[in-house]
Amino acid sequence: MSHLAMVAPAAHGHVHPSLPVIAELVERGHRVSYVVPAPLADLVATTGATPVVHATLLPDETAGEQWPTDPVAGMRLFLDEAVASTPLVAAALDGDRPDLFLADIAGYSARVLAHRWGRPLVQLSPAYVAWEGYAEDMAEVLAPLRADPAWDGYQGAFAAWLAAEGVPLTPDEFSGVPPRSLVLVPRAMQPHADRVDERRFTFVGPCLDRARGGSWPAPARPLVLVSLGSAYTDRPAFYRDCLAAFGDLDRDVVLQIGAHTDVAALGPVPANTTLHRWVPQLAVLEHAHAFVTHAGMGGASEGLWHGVPMVAVPQAVDQFANAARLAELGVARHLPAEAVTPEALRAALLSLDDPAVRVRSAALRAELRAAGGAARAADLIEAEIP
Repeated sequence: MSHLAMVAPAAHGHVHPSLPVIAELVERGHRVSYVVPAPLADLVATTGATPVVHATLLPDETAGEQWPTDPVAGMRLFLDEAVASTPLVAAALDGDRPDLFLADIAGYSARVLAHRWGRPLVQLSPAYVAWEGYAEDMAEVLAPLRADPAWDGYQGAFAAWLAAEGVPLTPDEFSGVPPRSLVLVPRAMQPHADRVDERRFTFVGPCLDRARGGSWPAPARPLVLVSLGSAYTDRPAFYRDCLAAFGDLDRDVVLQIGAHTDVAALGPVPANTTLHRWVPQLAVLEHAHAFVTHAGMGGASEGLWHGVPMVAVPQAVDQFANAARLAELGVARHLPAEAVTPEALRAALLSLDDPAVRVRSAALRAELRAAGGAARAADLIEAEIP
């Protein structure tokens, strides 16, 4: 069959969404090289793809290193990673050039090499995409970002790199307007979905691999999952508020605290609550009655997939918009981090028992499962192979 190459940075939120698609392609007989730094190479190998490992400048999440909270600094890290890794990726693949490149939204090396070698490229987007009128609609929201003194330096470095690589695109065109994109998020989460170019972007919905997601025992009473994902988890004050809010409820509370939180800083743990550094989130959500989440796109998609009502407490980056959207959809209560108290958390959680929330959650669950997922994504990728 064909040789495909996938490029993604060493970040769970950028690698995990693509894995079921890669596994589907391998199962169909395609040979897939997955270009990724060493910390996530073993995870990638579980799909049957061949990891192509290169050195990285990015934080090693598996070793407890954390990402910068400043958004421009985070964007610059992805750019610096692309500049440093492109020659390494080119050297690794030059003797066995792929028929088609697949790329995460930050897999910039793939687009550069696709241009250099005359290969088609399909982006696998784990986040929502630009729509017609995006720049105008988002001008006010993006103004603080672009007012950051580091912004001009980031844009200048990006433009200079593209020019040096012979790519005739602006940074915004290069990063935001792929030639072809499969969107791995619920269409319901996409702002202005009616203005998205459907010739370029296709929503296939979350591609969730339940076979490799682990297992979780069915609880004897309603289960509440609390998780802030994988990146911004060192929030002991928030966890203490959750313990105070839910500790006397007749519910099982599963509290994921991440790799960095000092357990001793949390104080007494109620009898109905268990603490975990990590849980198989998809498996837990299969049994969950409610989900207290940071509203990262991965977590939000998994909550919607299982039809679990949510309390959205965003921490950083796109989570603020995601939380607001979940509330608009009628499946979540949006609780800004600065408004968190035990009383507010408890009230938000109990309000999810509203029948209208349950009905709306069930409807979106059905909508997500009808989008096609990994199988449809693989069909569309195969259609792009020369």
